[in-house]
Amino acid sequence: MRGYILRRLFESALILLGITLVTFILLYLVPADPARQIAGRSATAETVQNIRDQLGLNDPFIVQYARYITSLFQGDMGRSYLQRAEVSELIAARLPASLLLMVTAIVTELIMGLTIGVVAALRRNRFADHSLMIFSFVSISAPQFVIGILLLYVFAVQLGWFPIGGYGTFAHLVLPSITLGFLGAGWYSRMMRSSMIDVLAQDFVRTARAKGLAKIHIISRHVMPNAILPIIAMVGIDIGLFMSGIVVVESVFGWPGIGQLAWQAIQRVDIPVIMGVTMVSATAIVLGNLLADLVAPLIDPRIKTK
Repeated sequence: MRGYILRRLFESALILLGITLVTFILLYLVPADPARQIAGRSATAETVQNIRDQLGLNDPFIVQYARYITSLFQGDMGRSYLQRAEVSELIAARLPASLLLMVTAIVTELIMGLTIGVVAALRRNRFADHSLMIFSFVSISAPQFVIGILLLYVFAVQLGWFPIGGYGTFAHLVLPSITLGFLGAGWYSRMMRSSMIDVLAQDFVRTARAKGLAKIHIISRHVMPNAILPIIAMVGIDIGLFMSGIVVVESVFGWPGIGQLAWQAIQRVDIPVIMGVTMVSATAIVLGNLLADLVAPLIDPRIKTK
């Protein structure tokens, strides 16, 4: 197991290095000029040129990238062009809010998705199954900003049960987490249904029934541990989806996380902040997939790590 973890960590480091290279190339090719954003519209060409020189934007690509990687290995993510603050400090101030939203959204989608999937599988080809699969199809297809606005209108504006936006209490967390978890719930429900149906058809399940075991015992002890394995792998991938979707959700609900920080940085071409958020997001995705690979053998000992 130790060798497997070390190998995966080495592979993850190479992946993160590749992500920094690709992101840096894309930002280098962006036609927008960060120096012009900093100087303002009324600045002279000489002022813009001086800012570019100060930031090192006139250096060749390889020089800029090498400088960034060297600083990154030293724990320095750079300094925001516009906010005049360290990128690491900006991200550290916003990361707890994003992590809180992400964890609650994952819990929400798992509760919704697994419950719907199990019920649909046990009621296969019945009215409940068809109705729940229609619901899952709607949840997969609906844009997150539409779901967020509808939830705000119904439960915040019309009913007044939850605040319209903001951060700080459990009430502020409910609607954003449901919005973010709504899409994943649809995927999980369909995957869980298919996985449950496959496991229910296995010989060991028929043997358990023939022995006279209670249905709840068969489902909880034999079917669920085997059917849930594909879900575990998907949770790691889900972190990446959350990092992309969290930008929209945080903007709709005014949630002060790194998604909102990234959106502001993109609008202003604040390259150090964009790179910093990208690195944090990529690290979360890689660690999420690694964690999923390590948890799977604990649930099913037949899975071996090599």
